[in-house]
Amino acid sequence: MSATTAYATLTAESPVAANDDATLQPVRAPGAVILDVRNISLAFGGVKALTDISFDVREHEVRAIIGPNGAGKSSMLNCINGVYAPQHGSISFRGRTFNHMNSRQVAEMGIARTFQNLALFKGMSVIDNIMTGRNLKMKSNIFQQALRIGAAEREEMQHREFVEHIIDFLEIQAWRKTPVGRLPYGLQKRVDLGRALAMEPQVLLLDEPMAGMNVEEKQDMCRFVLDVNEEFGTTIVLIEHDMGVVMDISDRVVVLDYGKKIGDGTPEEVRRNEDVISAYLGTSH
Repeated sequence: MSATTAYATLTAESPVAANDDATLQPVRAPGAVILDVRNISLAFGGVKALTDISFDVREHEVRAIIGPNGAGKSSMLNCINGVYAPQHGSISFRGRTFNHMNSRQVAEMGIARTFQNLALFKGMSVIDNIMTGRNLKMKSNIFQQALRIGAAEREEMQHREFVEHIIDFLEIQAWRKTPVGRLPYGLQKRVDLGRALAMEPQVLLLDEPMAGMNVEEKQDMCRFVLDVNEEFGTTIVLIEHDMGVVMDISDRVVVLDYGKKIGDGTPEEVRRNEDVISAYLGTSH
């Protein structure tokens, strides 16, 4: 998407909402701060990816991170979920502050992540891909799981029942036994979301969940994201290039440009922010 096109959608009505029967605006009230990012700086050699970034995320809200290509959005998510270790700053989750944790520790705390580039097991079925999201919940060891003996078999049945509920929720029952590699891209995105939901996260990090989708697929994904937020009470942190989608489904938006924060507020406040307008148009005011 070009800067001019991005700005046009930033200031116009969303094509996603315009083609839908119902408004996509969130309806639940955000609560207390659940995730607090403070003064995060990240550099790779002499290249600064993030510089002194601070923002918070409130429980039950949809918090969007936007910005032009190369703004540092994915790097920010990678810091939150333990892929990158920032050189400066800290991240607090439910009052617990940490400078760096690995991805498994972050997942155990209740933070799940989807990726812009799908990392599914293409030869495995839909249900088996989503089952991998239950690994952290399983108490039996690998040997017991392989032989499916005693408590391990009962535990697997319970986890599969939970996964079946996710499959029903995402409306992919017809493909539950289909190898993921045979599915259209939009359905693979749903499977990726389902695997993250299988972890029962308190905070869900979504890295461009609508990327590469057509309008109808975006409408479906918007609905699923809002349903996850409203029905499950899951807090959402969202990176998305479609500004119409962002402005429709987000409670608050933080804007990055060249690794620096240039805006933070409600969608309406961001729309009026001169620094944000300049970043997307490539002009100065």
